Amino acid sequence: MTATGTFEVDLSPQKDEAAPVGRMLIDKTYQGDLVGKGIGQMISKRTDNGVAVYFAIEEFEGTLQGKSGTFTLLHNGKMSAEVQSLDITILEGSASGELTGLTGAMRIIQQDGKHSYELDFEL
Repeated sequence: MTATGTFEVDLSPQKDEAAPVGRMLIDKTYQGDLVGKGIGQMISKRTDNGVAVYFAIEEFEGTLQGKSGTFTLLHNGKMSAEVQSLDITILEGSASGELTGLTGAMRIIQQDGKHSYELDFEL
């Protein structure tokens, strides 16, 4: 099955001068087939030659096509001049409530400053 919709995201950089990586708090509001909030943290690193990576853990709470519960999304992204990749998967065993047993993967589409998602899932 596929769920689609949009989301708004607020990223709050966290200062730590001693850390060799960047850290941000994630606060998302989902609309569409997913209705609810996603909160989490992102760790990122950019090299001098322009390669960047990020990893994030996001906890969603709300409804998926009318079924309520929670689940965890794992983000793994890499960007360079040659390659851009982003894998977002649902952490196996993380779903609760009516979403217990949920598995799947999400794609994020950015266009004209707006964010939308496609979640391919099994429940």
